[in-house]
Amino acid sequence: MSEQDEKTRVTQVVQAPPPDTGRGTDCLVVIYAPPENAMLGKRFLLDRSPLRVGRGADNHIVLEGDSVSRRHAHFELRGETWYVVDDGSTNGTYLNEEQIQYESVLSNNDRIKIGPTILKFLSGHDAEAKYHEEIYRMTIVDGLTQINNKRYLFEALEKEMIRARRYERELSLIIFDIDFFKRINDQYGHLAGDHVLRELARVVQDRIRRDEVFARYGGEEFVIVLPETGIAGARALADDLRERVATHAFVFQGERIPVTISIGCAQLSKEDRAATELIQRADEKLYEAKRGGRNRVSS
Repeated sequence: MSEQDEKTRVTQVVQAPPPDTGRGTDCLVVIYAPPENAMLGKRFLLDRSPLRVGRGADNHIVLEGDSVSRRHAHFELRGETWYVVDDGSTNGTYLNEEQIQYESVLSNNDRIKIGPTILKFLSGHDAEAKYHEEIYRMTIVDGLTQINNKRYLFEALEKEMIRARRYERELSLIIFDIDFFKRINDQYGHLAGDHVLRELARVVQDRIRRDEVFARYGGEEFVIVLPETGIAGARALADDLRERVATHAFVFQGERIPVTISIGCAQLSKEDRAATELIQRADEKLYEAKRGGRNRVSS
């Protein structure tokens, strides 16, 4: 090697990258938002601390809703752990449906409810993959109640109708809604109304068998698909559910909320060509129950 080559030789120094902690992909995903709100499915990277949430335009995440304070809460990173901190909001911040007193540690898949909006915390090296899984899950699961949604209901019901006809088996459907739900929202507030919907879904889910489909049909209306069940079996289940709900203690922020449901039942017939026809017949029975005085079953 010549003297000139020796002088011009460059030694490249490559600095080893810092260890990947996965923190750069920690995020919040909106899994439930008020109707007509375009935020559903939106992802917010936790790339700063604190990250503030509220109704005011100066927040990092701006949420709508009368129950959201201007400075409602913030997310704060301490070491390797994220915390959610309530900033003295009027209506509180909820972690997995429990109101936090001041702050709480966040764990992967935790749900944070601020006003009417629910965000899910995703953390770790595979947070990106979890985000895409969550987006798919949102297509078949209702974000508020965590049961199946209307889209999944129709897909499952169409399949069950085909199977029932092919094997000449019975199929029934139950549809029910909460009596005077608007009155509950007006008297106790929309956060209480959300609590009633979630709690009602849990009470009913505990009674549903593995092969039955339970879904939120819309608003305060729910549907149960009952394979290999005739109208008598559907009626028996409906009577049991009506009683369970009427006697269950729905308590929100220390106040008990009386809740009853009206239920309509229908069985698949040869004339039903589509899922909508079976649902419509059950819906007619539901309104018959309401006209009869509510808190009752019609089949």
